[in-house]
Amino acid sequence: MAFPDRDIPGDSFLERGLLGIGDRLGLIAGIVLAVSSFTGWYAGPGEGVKVSVTGWDTGVAGKVVFFIGIAVVLVVALREVGIQMPAAVPESLLTIALGAVATIIVLVRVISIPDDFFFAGRGVGIWISLVAAIGVIVAGLLQASEEL
Repeated sequence: MAFPDRDIPGDSFLERGLLGIGDRLGLIAGIVLAVSSFTGWYAGPGEGVKVSVTGWDTGVAGKVVFFIGIAVVLVVALREVGIQMPAAVPESLLTIALGAVATIIVLVRVISIPDDFFFAGRGVGIWISLVAAIGVIVAGLLQASEEL
């Protein structure tokens, strides 16, 4: 069975404005990265209860990770709306750079637990942040391959 809207010669998913796999991964990873700053980065025993410290409460690092996630989503949204970045700064390069900065920040927090949270170990949220930050880098690489 033929679909009339899909049988146009030269018509592809990217030409019709649907997101490519790099953009989809960038959108998902950016959202997960932003939300992960509100998950438990550190957890440990407290006075009779278990304490969990969110990324947002760890200081500047958690807040920067949140805004980097929002920036990644904004880059993909602007590209989808039709606003192009200057030729000197392609979207894929910007996405890779944002992912690299987020990965470095999260890795620093994985390796070095802040002194204020000496009682706590690493929580699941920091690992989610790390995977999402690496996902942003992969999304940028996929976007670069789609631009060719």
